[in-house]
Amino acid sequence: VMENKSSVSEFFLRGISASPEQQQSLFGIFLCIYLVTLTGNLLIILAIGSDLHLHTPMYFFLANLSFVDMGLTSSTVSKMLVNVQTRHHTISYTGCLMQMYFFLMFGDLDSFFLAAMAYDRYVAICRPLYYSTVMSPQVCALILALCWVLTNVVALTHTLLMARLSFCVTGEIAHFFCDITPVLKLSCSDTHINEMMVFVLGGTVLIVPFICIVTSYIHIVPANLRVRTCGGAGKAFSTCSSHLCIVCIFYGTLFSAYLCPPSIASEEKDIAAAALYTIVTPMLNPFIYSLRNKDMKRALKRLFSQRKIASS
Repeated sequence: VMENKSSVSEFFLRGISASPEQQQSLFGIFLCIYLVTLTGNLLIILAIGSDLHLHTPMYFFLANLSFVDMGLTSSTVSKMLVNVQTRHHTISYTGCLMQMYFFLMFGDLDSFFLAAMAYDRYVAICRPLYYSTVMSPQVCALILALCWVLTNVVALTHTLLMARLSFCVTGEIAHFFCDITPVLKLSCSDTHINEMMVFVLGGTVLIVPFICIVTSYIHIVPANLRVRTCGGAGKAFSTCSSHLCIVCIFYGTLFSAYLCPPSIASEEKDIAAAALYTIVTPMLNPFIYSLRNKDMKRALKRLFSQRKIASS
């Protein structure tokens, strides 16, 4: 069906920069960032899995967030690195649709998991007596399954709608991966339905989790302020500080990429913002959680000590 709808077999990806020389000079930097991202997030998953003290809802969702960050970066950066190294800046039509699907799925999962972690902190701080019931293993598994189902439905909807379009000329995608908007600009079909679904579904999966996060912290902050002892308030808020840092970085770059006014928007700014939330943010997450969280520090130290004992 896809082959009949489109007369092109591949697209050209411009890359992170319009200059091939600049892309070559940035190759080493992005390769290092990619490897650090994979290593850091993998360590977070291993540390949480090996430490029984971290088998809690908060760290359950953090481990899933780390897995999703690895997927988000791999779905975009790996192809870009291959193109720069081989100097062959093309992606097949089917490969473009697959990349779009995984990028949308992992990107939406990032947003949903951040909302789930905010809700977990709200229950832990504002409803501590009900925490074990509200955030039971069964509830956490249900939330996880719901996140995966919803994001897959959204990603599949966008991908199937894109597959129905015709692309009459092999064009250049003004991006370093197959994002929806740059690909839609190359279509010679009517894209009104696609644009409407981007607005409806894209706005929903972006705004609804963000509202959940804001609402959770509207309740969390006063609850912290009501704690009379300074030590108690500091300990309560310290569990949220790492999460808040990631939320600010993720949504700050995401909003700048997709909610920027047309008067100041440009392809260069869109690429820069996309690079921040698909490349830089997943790399920063392990550092933020390991450096600002004492439990994670202990778990990582224990993990490295176990590896040293095993190797000796």
